[in-house]
Order: sequence, then C-alpha cells, then structure tokens
Amino acid sequence: MASIEAGRAMLESSSSDKWSRRQSRTDRTMHRIFIGSAVLVSAVIFSIILFVGYQGLQTFRDVSPGTFFFSADWTPDQNRFGAFSFIFGTFALTGLSVIFSVPFAISGAIFMAKIAPNWMREILRPATDLFVGIPSVVYGFIGLTVLVPFLAKLTGTIGYGMLPAAIILAVMILPTILSVSEDALRSLPESLEEASLALGATRWQTIWRVLLPAARPGILTGVILGMGRAMGETLAVFMVLGNSPKMPKSLLDSTTVLTTAIVKDMPHTFYGTAWNNTLYLMALILLLISMLLILIIRLVSRRSEVQ
Repeated sequence: MASIEAGRAMLESSSSDKWSRRQSRTDRTMHRIFIGSAVLVSAVIFSIILFVGYQGLQTFRDVSPGTFFFSADWTPDQNRFGAFSFIFGTFALTGLSVIFSVPFAISGAIFMAKIAPNWMREILRPATDLFVGIPSVVYGFIGLTVLVPFLAKLTGTIGYGMLPAAIILAVMILPTILSVSEDALRSLPESLEEASLALGATRWQTIWRVLLPAARPGILTGVILGMGRAMGETLAVFMVLGNSPKMPKSLLDSTTVLTTAIVKDMPHTFYGTAWNNTLYLMALILLLISMLLILIIRLVSRRSEVQ
C-alpha cells in the first residue's frame, strides 16, 4: 500500500510539474506577444508622425512661416499659401460646437445620473449611445437637406457657414460629453450627497455646489474628448460649411477649416509640390493638436487622482 501511495504521489507531482511548465511557457509567449503588439503600434504611430512632420516641414522651403500662419491669402495657383483662415476656422468652429453642446450634455448627464428613475435611465443610456454609431455622412446629409435650407429661408442667406456646421458638430459630440460626464457623476461617493443634504442644502444646491465641482475632472475629460472629435470631423462639416478659402465675417458666411481644406485640395496636388506640402503641414497641425488634447486629458486625470 505504501508503495502504491508513493507511486501515486510521484505521478501527481510529475503532472503538476508538467502543468506548471506548460503554463509558464504560455505566460512567456503571451508576454512576448503583448510586448510585440505594443512596439508595433508605437512604431506605426511614430512613423506616421515622422512622415507627416517631415513632409509638412518641407513647406518652409517655399513658404515663410509668417505667411503660412498669419496670412489669409490662399491662392495656390499664384503660390500664395496663407492658412490663417483655416486655422482660425478650425478653432472657432470647435469652440462654437462645444458652447452649443456642453449645456445640453451636462444637463442630460445630471438628469440621467441623479434624477431619472432606473427604468428611464435604462432606456436613455442606449438611446444616447446610438448617436455615436450614426455615420457622419448621415449627419451631414441631414444638415445639407434640412438645416441649410431652413437657415437660408430664415436669414435670407445661402444657409452654409459656421452656424450649421457648429450645430451638426454639437449634436455629434453631445453623446461623448454626456456619457463621460454621467459616469463621472455616478462614480462620486454617495456620502458627498448625503452630507450635503444633512447640512440642510437643497437637492439643486447639492448638485450645483457639491456634485458638479467634485466631478469637474471627469466632465473636463468629456469636453476635451468632444473637442478632439469636433476638430477631426471632416465629411459632415464639408457638406454644410461652404468651403470658401476666406475669413468668415459672420456665422452664416462660407469658410473652410483644416480638415475640409485637406480633403478639398489633396486630389488636385502632386506629391512634393509646395501646395502638397502645405496640406501635409495642416495635417501635422491637427496631429499636434490631438496630442496636446490627449496630454491635457492625462494631466486632468492625474490631478483628479491626486485629489
């Protein structure tokens, strides 16, 4: 009996060692795969940045930085490449879309996180997420066929311009800001709300003076993510903006932003020409803005963790 028990123990020990070695090999293999994937993704990203940056900086062989950044004269046929109107239009359009979207997004986040009953929240959250999945061409088509004619009839203008583009972008970025803001509000400890109510504050005072300041880092993250999508959106903006390479004089004046300028002019250029290089420089500006927004999000998140 003793020999049988000893043999059984040896078999179990041997099978356990084999299983441990097999798991160790699997862990090492997966570790190498993960490291290789991270290196590959990083290499692709840095290659794109280097290529776009190198090609874009070739612009300054033919165009001075002052002309490119501070002149609004965009006449490629006459070798005039002033992109100030595109840069200004990009920031102005993004700012307008955020101004239009943020009040509705934060109000919706407050309602869904702190006011709506559970059954209504279960309906509203999927409905809100559906907006993210709608293709941008659908937004642009609705703006082109409904919003632009309505504004043209209302104001007596052509209807194209920054106002319809900002409205379309506001609708497109609203679900992102709303979802992130709602998550920020719902992640707050219930003790904050209970302590405020116990001290005699009303429900609205608690929301305005306690919950919103406490959720500010998360809300700012949502706003910055919305700004990033607004700056990078092309097709919907292209369909309602008018795409005239000039400084806008009003909200219903046709203009162009960086993304639409690249899409509109790229098919008409040849690789390596000054015109083509300026478009790469515009793409580099968009990349740098995106990286800056990501950096701001990281700083806001880190500050939130410290607090």
